Amino acid sequence: MHDPRLDKLAGVLVDYSLGVKPGNTVLVKGSPVAEPLIVAAVRHILRAGGHPIVRCVPEAVEELLLKLGNTKQVEFYAPGDVLEIEKVNCYLAIWASVNTRALTGVDPKKQQVRSKARRRFLDVFMKRSAMKGPKQLRWVGTQFPSQASAQDADMSLSDYADFVFRGGLLHLPNPAAAWRKLRTRQQRMVDYLNKAKEVRFRTPAGTDLRVGVAGRTWINCDGKLNFPDGEVFTGPIEDATEGEVHYTFPAIHGGREVTDVVLRFKNGRVVDASASKNEDFLFKMLDQDKGARCLGEIAIGTNYAIKQFSKNTLFDEKIGGTFHAAVGAAYPESGGKNQSALHWDMVCDLRKGGTIEVDGKVISKNGKFVNKTWPQAGR
Repeated sequence: MHDPRLDKLAGVLVDYSLGVKPGNTVLVKGSPVAEPLIVAAVRHILRAGGHPIVRCVPEAVEELLLKLGNTKQVEFYAPGDVLEIEKVNCYLAIWASVNTRALTGVDPKKQQVRSKARRRFLDVFMKRSAMKGPKQLRWVGTQFPSQASAQDADMSLSDYADFVFRGGLLHLPNPAAAWRKLRTRQQRMVDYLNKAKEVRFRTPAGTDLRVGVAGRTWINCDGKLNFPDGEVFTGPIEDATEGEVHYTFPAIHGGREVTDVVLRFKNGRVVDASASKNEDFLFKMLDQDKGARCLGEIAIGTNYAIKQFSKNTLFDEKIGGTFHAAVGAAYPESGGKNQSALHWDMVCDLRKGGTIEVDGKVISKNGKFVNKTWPQAGR
Protein backbone atom coordinates (compact mmCIF):
# COMPACT_ATOMS: atom_id res chain seq x y z
CA MET A 1 0.00 0.00 0.00
CA HIS A 2 1.31 3.43 -0.93
CA ASP A 3 1.89 5.72 2.05
CA PRO A 4 0.60 9.23 1.17
CA ARG A 5 3.12 10.68 3.60
CA LEU A 6 5.82 9.86 1.03
CA ASP A 7 4.25 12.40 -1.33
CA LYS A 8 4.25 14.96 1.47
CA LEU A 9 7.91 14.19 2.24
CA ALA A 10 8.87 14.44 -1.44
CA GLY A 11 7.14 17.80 -1.72
CA VAL A 12 8.99 19.22 1.29
CA LEU A 13 12.33 17.89 0.00
CA VAL A 14 11.90 19.32 -3.50
CA ASP A 15 10.17 22.62 -2.72
CA TYR A 16 11.58 23.52 0.71
CA SER A 17 14.89 21.67 1.22
CA LEU A 18 16.25 21.93 -2.34
CA GLY A 19 14.19 24.83 -3.63
CA VAL A 20 14.10 23.36 -7.14
CA LYS A 21 13.51 25.97 -9.83
CA PRO A 22 12.63 25.64 -13.53
CA GLY A 23 15.66 24.44 -15.47
CA ASN A 24 17.54 23.04 -12.46
CA THR A 25 19.23 19.67 -12.89
CA VAL A 26 18.52 17.43 -9.90
CA LEU A 27 20.54 14.27 -9.23
CA VAL A 28 18.50 11.69 -7.30
CA LYS A 29 20.37 8.70 -5.85
CA GLY A 30 18.94 5.76 -3.97
CA SER A 31 18.73 1.97 -3.86
CA PRO A 32 15.83 0.09 -5.48
CA VAL A 33 14.16 -0.44 -2.10
CA ALA A 34 13.53 3.34 -2.00
CA GLU A 35 11.69 3.34 -5.35
CA PRO A 36 8.38 4.73 -3.96
CA LEU A 37 10.12 7.86 -2.63
CA ILE A 38 12.36 8.19 -5.70
CA VAL A 39 9.28 8.16 -7.95
CA ALA A 40 7.46 10.67 -5.71
CA ALA A 41 10.51 12.96 -5.77
CA VAL A 42 10.75 12.79 -9.58
CA ARG A 43 7.07 13.72 -9.82
CA HIS A 44 7.64 16.85 -7.68
CA ILE A 45 10.85 17.77 -9.52
CA LEU A 46 8.99 17.69 -12.85
CA ARG A 47 6.15 19.77 -11.42
CA ALA A 48 8.76 22.31 -10.25
CA GLY A 49 10.19 22.51 -13.78
CA GLY A 50 13.42 20.66 -12.97
CA HIS A 51 15.31 17.96 -14.84
CA PRO A 52 15.60 14.77 -12.75
CA ILE A 53 18.66 12.54 -13.20
CA VAL A 54 18.06 9.24 -11.42
CA ARG A 55 20.75 6.83 -10.26
CA CYS A 56 19.26 3.71 -8.67
CA VAL A 57 21.97 1.15 -7.84
CA PRO A 58 21.43 -2.20 -6.06
CA GLU A 59 23.29 -2.13 -2.76
CA ALA A 60 24.70 -5.60 -3.46
CA VAL A 61 27.00 -3.99 -6.06
CA GLU A 62 29.15 -2.39 -3.36
CA GLU A 63 29.32 -5.66 -1.42
CA LEU A 64 30.47 -7.54 -4.53
CA LEU A 65 33.09 -4.92 -5.31
CA LEU A 66 34.57 -5.07 -1.82
CA LYS A 67 34.50 -8.87 -1.62
CA LEU A 68 35.58 -9.81 -5.14
CA GLY A 69 37.42 -6.75 -6.41
CA ASN A 70 41.22 -6.48 -6.40
CA THR A 71 42.93 -3.35 -5.07
CA LYS A 72 42.85 -1.53 -8.42
CA GLN A 73 39.15 -2.26 -8.82
CA VAL A 74 38.29 -1.15 -5.29
CA GLU A 75 40.25 2.10 -5.55
CA PHE A 76 38.66 2.96 -8.91
CA TYR A 77 35.99 5.64 -8.55
CA ALA A 78 33.76 6.28 -11.55
CA PRO A 79 34.71 9.66 -13.06
CA GLY A 80 31.10 10.17 -14.07
CA ASP A 81 30.08 10.34 -10.42
CA VAL A 82 32.51 13.19 -9.83
CA LEU A 83 31.47 14.96 -13.04
CA GLU A 84 27.80 14.80 -12.07
CA ILE A 85 28.42 16.33 -8.65
CA GLU A 86 30.48 19.07 -10.34
CA LYS A 87 27.67 20.00 -12.73
CA VAL A 88 24.21 19.44 -11.21
CA ASN A 89 22.30 22.19 -9.39
CA CYS A 90 20.77 19.92 -6.74
CA TYR A 91 21.49 16.53 -5.20
CA LEU A 92 18.94 14.39 -3.38
CA ALA A 93 20.30 11.31 -1.60
CA ILE A 94 17.70 8.79 -0.44
CA TRP A 95 19.08 6.22 1.96
CA ALA A 96 17.47 2.79 2.30
CA SER A 97 18.78 -0.71 2.70
CA VAL A 98 17.72 -4.32 2.49
CA ASN A 99 20.47 -5.24 4.95
CA THR A 100 22.27 -2.50 6.87
CA ARG A 101 24.96 -4.98 7.96
CA ALA A 102 25.76 -6.36 4.50
CA LEU A 103 29.38 -5.15 4.68
CA THR A 104 30.15 -6.56 8.13
CA GLY A 105 32.11 -9.46 6.63
CA VAL A 106 34.21 -7.28 4.33
CA ASP A 107 37.94 -6.85 4.96
CA PRO A 108 38.36 -3.47 6.77
CA LYS A 109 41.47 -2.78 4.67
CA LYS A 110 39.35 -2.85 1.54
CA GLN A 111 36.85 -0.47 3.12
CA GLN A 112 39.75 1.82 3.95
CA VAL A 113 40.87 1.75 0.30
CA ARG A 114 37.31 2.41 -0.89
CA SER A 115 36.90 5.31 1.51
CA LYS A 116 40.11 6.91 0.23
CA ALA A 117 38.95 6.43 -3.37
CA ARG A 118 35.85 8.49 -2.59
CA ARG A 119 38.01 11.46 -1.57
CA ARG A 120 37.70 13.26 -4.92
CA PHE A 121 33.89 13.08 -4.82
CA LEU A 122 33.81 14.24 -1.19
CA ASP A 123 36.16 17.17 -1.86
CA VAL A 124 34.07 18.42 -4.79
CA PHE A 125 30.83 17.86 -2.88
CA MET A 126 31.98 19.86 0.16
CA LYS A 127 33.53 22.65 -1.93
CA ARG A 128 30.37 23.16 -3.96
CA SER A 129 28.06 22.94 -0.95
CA ALA A 130 30.05 25.77 0.68
CA MET A 131 29.72 28.08 -2.34
CA LYS A 132 27.30 30.97 -2.51
CA GLY A 133 25.11 31.94 -5.44
CA PRO A 134 24.29 29.97 -8.58
CA LYS A 135 27.34 27.67 -8.35
CA GLN A 136 26.32 26.34 -4.94
CA LEU A 137 25.27 22.70 -4.78
CA ARG A 138 21.92 22.51 -3.01
CA TRP A 139 21.67 19.07 -1.45
CA VAL A 140 19.69 17.09 1.05
CA GLY A 141 19.79 13.51 2.29
CA THR A 142 16.85 11.61 3.76
CA GLN A 143 15.80 8.15 4.92
CA PHE A 144 13.22 5.92 3.29
CA PRO A 145 11.56 3.73 5.96
CA SER A 146 12.73 0.20 5.14
CA GLN A 147 12.43 -3.12 6.95
CA ALA A 148 16.18 -3.26 7.62
CA SER A 149 16.25 0.14 9.34
CA ALA A 150 13.11 -0.73 11.31
CA GLN A 151 14.80 -3.88 12.59
CA ASP A 152 17.91 -1.90 13.59
CA ALA A 153 15.68 0.43 15.58
CA ASP A 154 13.80 -2.47 17.21
CA MET A 155 10.54 -1.30 15.68
CA SER A 156 7.88 -2.68 13.38
CA LEU A 157 7.91 -1.14 9.90
CA SER A 158 4.72 0.84 10.63
CA ASP A 159 6.12 2.18 13.90
CA TYR A 160 9.40 3.03 12.19
CA ALA A 161 7.58 4.89 9.41
CA ASP A 162 5.78 6.94 12.08
CA PHE A 163 9.17 7.61 13.70
CA VAL A 164 10.68 8.76 10.39
CA PHE A 165 7.82 11.05 9.43
CA ARG A 166 7.47 12.53 12.92
CA GLY A 167 11.21 13.27 13.00
CA GLY A 168 10.70 15.30 9.82
CA LEU A 169 7.76 17.16 11.43
CA LEU A 170 5.55 15.74 8.69
CA HIS A 171 2.80 15.03 11.23
CA LEU A 172 2.21 18.79 11.36
CA PRO A 173 -0.12 20.58 8.90
CA ASN A 174 2.71 22.74 7.49
CA PRO A 175 6.12 21.09 7.96
CA ALA A 176 8.01 23.84 6.12
CA ALA A 177 6.60 26.46 8.50
CA ALA A 178 7.64 24.30 11.46
CA TRP A 179 11.19 24.06 10.12
CA ARG A 180 11.32 27.83 9.67
CA LYS A 181 10.21 28.24 13.29
CA LEU A 182 12.95 25.88 14.46
CA ARG A 183 15.42 27.84 12.35
CA THR A 184 14.54 31.02 14.24
CA ARG A 185 15.18 29.35 17.60
CA GLN A 186 18.41 27.77 16.36
CA GLN A 187 19.61 31.09 15.00
CA ARG A 188 19.57 32.50 18.53
CA MET A 189 21.92 29.67 19.48
CA VAL A 190 24.12 30.30 16.46
CA ASP A 191 24.40 34.03 17.22
CA TYR A 192 25.53 33.16 20.76
CA LEU A 193 27.93 30.39 19.75
CA ASN A 194 29.57 32.49 17.04
CA LYS A 195 31.07 34.56 19.87
CA ALA A 196 32.40 31.51 21.72
CA LYS A 197 36.05 30.58 22.16
CA GLU A 198 35.63 27.13 23.70
CA VAL A 199 32.83 24.62 24.15
CA ARG A 200 33.10 21.93 26.81
CA PHE A 201 31.06 18.74 27.04
CA ARG A 202 30.86 16.63 30.21
CA THR A 203 28.93 13.50 31.18
CA PRO A 204 28.89 11.25 34.26
CA ALA A 205 30.19 8.40 32.03
CA GLY A 206 33.60 10.08 31.71
CA THR A 207 33.32 12.47 28.78
CA ASP A 208 35.24 15.70 29.31
CA LEU A 209 35.91 17.23 25.93
CA ARG A 210 37.10 20.79 25.31
CA VAL A 211 36.81 22.09 21.75
CA GLY A 212 38.30 25.36 20.50
CA VAL A 213 35.93 27.20 18.16
CA ALA A 214 37.12 30.84 18.21
CA GLY A 215 36.55 32.50 14.86
CA ARG A 216 34.68 29.52 13.40
CA THR A 217 31.18 29.80 11.94
CA TRP A 218 28.26 27.87 13.43
CA ILE A 219 25.78 26.57 10.88
CA ASN A 220 22.00 26.54 11.38
CA CYS A 221 20.61 23.21 10.07
CA ASP A 222 16.89 23.51 9.44
CA GLY A 223 15.95 20.75 7.01
CA LYS A 224 17.87 22.00 3.99
CA LEU A 225 20.83 19.61 4.25
CA ASN A 226 19.67 16.57 6.15
CA PHE A 227 16.04 15.62 6.51
CA PRO A 228 15.08 15.32 9.23
CA ASP A 229 17.39 17.95 10.57
CA GLY A 230 17.78 19.84 13.81
CA GLU A 231 21.33 20.70 14.83
CA VAL A 232 23.88 23.50 14.90
CA PHE A 233 27.49 22.69 14.07
CA THR A 234 30.90 24.12 13.32
CA GLY A 235 34.39 23.01 12.33
CA PRO A 236 36.68 23.05 15.39
CA ILE A 237 40.11 24.66 15.35
CA GLU A 238 42.26 21.83 14.09
CA ASP A 239 44.75 21.74 17.01
CA ALA A 240 42.44 22.84 19.81
CA THR A 241 40.53 19.72 20.88
CA GLU A 242 41.55 18.26 24.24
CA GLY A 243 40.24 15.55 26.56
CA GLU A 244 38.18 12.49 25.91
CA VAL A 245 34.73 11.45 24.82
CA HIS A 246 32.90 8.25 25.78
CA TYR A 247 30.25 7.74 23.13
CA THR A 248 26.91 6.61 24.50
CA PHE A 249 25.55 5.03 21.36
CA PRO A 250 27.18 2.58 18.93
CA ALA A 251 29.02 4.33 16.10
CA ILE A 252 27.76 3.13 12.71
CA HIS A 253 29.92 3.44 9.60
CA GLY A 254 30.42 1.45 6.42
CA GLY A 255 27.89 -1.19 7.43
CA ARG A 256 29.65 -1.86 10.74
CA GLU A 257 28.63 -1.18 14.31
CA VAL A 258 31.41 -0.11 16.68
CA THR A 259 30.38 -0.08 20.34
CA ASP A 260 31.67 1.66 23.47
CA VAL A 261 33.92 3.98 21.48
CA VAL A 262 36.31 6.11 23.53
CA LEU A 263 38.47 8.73 21.82
CA ARG A 264 41.22 10.69 23.56
CA PHE A 265 42.42 13.94 22.02
CA LYS A 266 45.60 15.95 22.44
CA ASN A 267 46.45 19.02 20.40
CA GLY A 268 43.43 18.32 18.20
CA ARG A 269 44.23 14.73 17.27
CA VAL A 270 43.08 11.31 18.44
CA VAL A 271 46.06 9.93 20.35
CA ASP A 272 44.28 6.89 21.79
CA ALA A 273 41.07 5.03 21.03
CA SER A 274 39.22 1.94 22.14
CA ALA A 275 36.02 0.02 21.45
CA SER A 276 34.47 -3.18 22.79
CA LYS A 277 33.38 -4.34 19.32
CA ASN A 278 35.02 -3.84 15.90
CA GLU A 279 37.97 -1.96 17.38
CA ASP A 280 40.15 -3.04 14.45
CA PHE A 281 37.74 -1.37 12.02
CA LEU A 282 37.82 1.80 14.14
CA PHE A 283 41.61 2.00 13.84
CA LYS A 284 41.55 1.22 10.11
CA MET A 285 39.25 4.19 9.55
CA LEU A 286 41.27 6.50 11.82
CA ASP A 287 44.51 5.57 10.06
CA GLN A 288 43.35 5.93 6.46
CA ASP A 289 44.87 9.41 5.98
CA LYS A 290 46.43 12.28 7.91
CA GLY A 291 43.16 14.10 8.55
CA ALA A 292 41.14 11.14 9.83
CA ARG A 293 42.31 11.57 13.44
CA CYS A 294 41.37 15.23 13.59
CA LEU A 295 37.94 16.50 14.60
CA GLY A 296 36.15 17.94 11.57
CA GLU A 297 32.80 18.77 13.16
CA ILE A 298 31.28 19.47 16.56
CA ALA A 299 27.50 19.71 16.75
CA ILE A 300 24.57 19.99 19.14
CA GLY A 301 21.28 18.15 18.48
CA THR A 302 18.09 20.21 18.72
CA ASN A 303 15.29 18.02 17.33
CA TYR A 304 13.15 17.08 20.32
CA ALA A 305 10.68 15.26 18.05
CA ILE A 306 13.34 12.53 17.83
CA LYS A 307 13.58 10.83 21.19
CA GLN A 308 14.73 7.28 20.53
CA PHE A 309 18.11 5.93 19.43
CA SER A 310 17.65 4.05 16.15
CA LYS A 311 21.17 3.05 15.03
CA ASN A 312 20.77 5.51 12.16
CA THR A 313 23.09 8.50 12.38
CA LEU A 314 20.75 10.70 10.34
CA PHE A 315 18.26 10.60 13.22
CA ASP A 316 20.49 9.88 16.21
CA GLU A 317 22.77 12.90 15.74
CA LYS A 318 19.71 15.19 15.73
CA ILE A 319 18.20 13.95 19.02
CA GLY A 320 17.46 16.94 21.22
CA GLY A 321 19.74 16.61 24.24
CA THR A 322 22.77 15.09 22.50
CA PHE A 323 25.97 16.25 20.89
CA HIS A 324 27.98 14.63 18.16
CA ALA A 325 31.51 14.98 16.91
CA ALA A 326 32.85 13.79 13.57
CA VAL A 327 36.40 12.71 12.96
CA GLY A 328 37.64 13.52 9.48
CA ALA A 329 36.62 16.07 6.88
CA ALA A 330 35.33 19.48 7.92
CA TYR A 331 32.64 21.41 6.08
CA PRO A 332 34.38 24.46 4.55
CA GLU A 333 31.40 26.76 5.20
CA SER A 334 32.06 26.38 8.94
CA GLY A 335 35.62 27.63 8.58
CA GLY A 336 36.98 24.13 9.22
CA LYS A 337 40.13 23.30 7.28
CA ASN A 338 40.62 19.61 8.00
CA GLN A 339 40.62 17.37 4.94
CA SER A 340 40.09 13.63 4.89
CA ALA A 341 38.29 10.87 3.01
CA LEU A 342 36.55 10.12 6.32
CA HIS A 343 33.63 11.90 7.94
CA TRP A 344 32.29 9.78 10.79
CA ASP A 345 29.68 11.21 13.17
CA MET A 346 29.49 9.69 16.64
CA VAL A 347 26.76 10.59 19.13
CA CYS A 348 26.91 11.21 22.88
CA ASP A 349 23.80 11.50 25.08
CA LEU A 350 23.56 14.39 27.55
CA ARG A 351 20.11 13.65 28.93
CA LYS A 352 21.28 11.83 32.08
CA GLY A 353 23.50 14.33 33.81
CA GLY A 354 25.43 15.85 30.90
CA THR A 355 26.32 19.51 30.52
CA ILE A 356 27.49 21.88 27.80
CA GLU A 357 29.55 24.90 28.79
CA VAL A 358 30.53 27.84 26.61
CA ASP A 359 33.53 29.77 27.90
CA GLY A 360 32.76 28.47 31.40
CA LYS A 361 29.02 29.20 31.35
CA VAL A 362 26.56 26.27 31.38
CA ILE A 363 24.14 26.48 28.44
CA SER A 364 22.65 22.97 28.70
CA LYS A 365 21.82 20.64 31.62
CA ASN A 366 20.49 17.11 31.25
CA GLY A 367 19.89 17.70 27.55
CA LYS A 368 17.81 20.85 28.02
CA PHE A 369 18.92 24.35 27.05
CA VAL A 370 18.98 26.89 29.84
CA ASN A 371 17.83 29.63 27.46
CA LYS A 372 14.10 29.01 26.91
CA THR A 373 14.10 30.90 23.58
CA TRP A 374 16.34 28.18 22.14
CA PRO A 375 14.88 24.87 20.89
CA GLN A 376 12.83 23.08 23.53
CA ALA A 377 10.71 19.94 23.70
CA GLY A 378 7.28 20.64 22.27
CA ARG A 379 8.36 23.88 20.56
